[in-house]
Amino acid sequence: MPYKRPLLFLLSSLIFLSLTWILGYVIDRTQFFYLITHYGLFFCLYLAVFFYSTKKETILFYTTLGIVLRFILIFAFPNFSDDIYRFIWDGRLLVNGINPFDHLPSYYIAQEFVVPGLTPELYEHLNSPNYFTVYPPINQLLFAIAAYCSPNDYLGSSMILKSFLFLCEVGSLYLIVSLLKHFQLPEKNVLLYALNPLIIFEIMGNVHFEGAMIFFLLLSIWLIAVKKRLVLSAIAMAGAIASKLLPLIFLPFFIWRLAGEKNIKIEQSATLSDVWRAKIKAINWSNNLLFFGVLGGVLLGLFIPLFSGAFLSNFGTSLNLYFQKFEFNASIYYLIRWLGFQYKGYNVIQTLGPALSLSVFLTILWRVFNEKEANWSNLFSGLLFAICLYLFLAMTIHPWYVALPVVCCLFTRFRFPILWSGLIFLTYINYSYVSYFEDLRMVGIEYVLVGIFALYEIYVMRRCQRDTSNQTI
Repeated sequence: MPYKRPLLFLLSSLIFLSLTWILGYVIDRTQFFYLITHYGLFFCLYLAVFFYSTKKETILFYTTLGIVLRFILIFAFPNFSDDIYRFIWDGRLLVNGINPFDHLPSYYIAQEFVVPGLTPELYEHLNSPNYFTVYPPINQLLFAIAAYCSPNDYLGSSMILKSFLFLCEVGSLYLIVSLLKHFQLPEKNVLLYALNPLIIFEIMGNVHFEGAMIFFLLLSIWLIAVKKRLVLSAIAMAGAIASKLLPLIFLPFFIWRLAGEKNIKIEQSATLSDVWRAKIKAINWSNNLLFFGVLGGVLLGLFIPLFSGAFLSNFGTSLNLYFQKFEFNASIYYLIRWLGFQYKGYNVIQTLGPALSLSVFLTILWRVFNEKEANWSNLFSGLLFAICLYLFLAMTIHPWYVALPVVCCLFTRFRFPILWSGLIFLTYINYSYVSYFEDLRMVGIEYVLVGIFALYEIYVMRRCQRDTSNQTI
């Protein structure tokens, strides 16, 4: 019937718009039942739209709708996260000429140090007043702009930060479509990002700078893989790292892909020593020196304004605490911690955290050195491996951390990060209790289901590879 498709478009759009309004403006994180039911409905509709969207005009319509949903949330004050208050705190320090890395927030209260905008009310909203800030320079620059443009209004500062993230999200959607076309992948994959509720509500709703990191990361890959602009790609990668430090773990995957047009491909029957000799021979030293030289120089330039006598020690202290103290929604770490209690009788986080981090680093290097085919088309498979390895071994996994696996999986055959983006919202049950309490039942449900689906996808992938290999023989 001629009116059937427009009617479906209209109905689904109204549901998406209504759910965005309710989750963005009405429900807060303490109302778990209402949050999870509305989020679950949004997630189910999102999957249905993806599966049934095949025509180009349908994909364009729902991608545009995703942009509209993001725009609506610019005017909503974050209601699932209180990180915004630390953003405002750091910004107000910067506009008053004070380096936010110099002192703890508690210092200014204890010393009765009068800084315009640093009020007891703002201090009470901080979720980590006894820890140094960990936000890198691009974030700090935006915090300062928001504080300068809106010195006395929390909502105004939030809207300025969200406006930047909105532009990043629109840019990311454009880059996703362009990269999907370049790698000859289904264009409908963009919907897995455009309408993903975790992306919409954690980046645009709660002002998390994964949105900026993702944009600069995609821009870097697009510039080098599609446009062959090595220097500009390095500058964009610096922007990703200066938004969130996490893309540092991706850099090893660029070493052999910077060989230009000479993609590395080694016979599957090659021995490990053959692989290593071939890969060392294939390194394009001039491209690597240029790329990493520009990257390092831009990062240095971005960090220099924040350098002070206390910067390295205080910034390092906060990062160290992240790996040795904080625990939230972990998977493998919780299992190892439980074993530690059984055999040691105490929490082994002090040694386990650094050990797991070292394991991630070494495993990523092992993966990079043993890749038998290195080209830009399979880059995202390596990035997905790296970020998921990091998150599965991490001690703290907030919902917005899953944004990066979601965008990486668009360019692979894996879809378990999509399931993860739906299930991780179960962790918001922790805020529904009278006093904060981590409900490990929800953590168990989340990781058991994600783990089973991931293993199933790995099994199917390897079986397909074996079948293809046998047919070739």
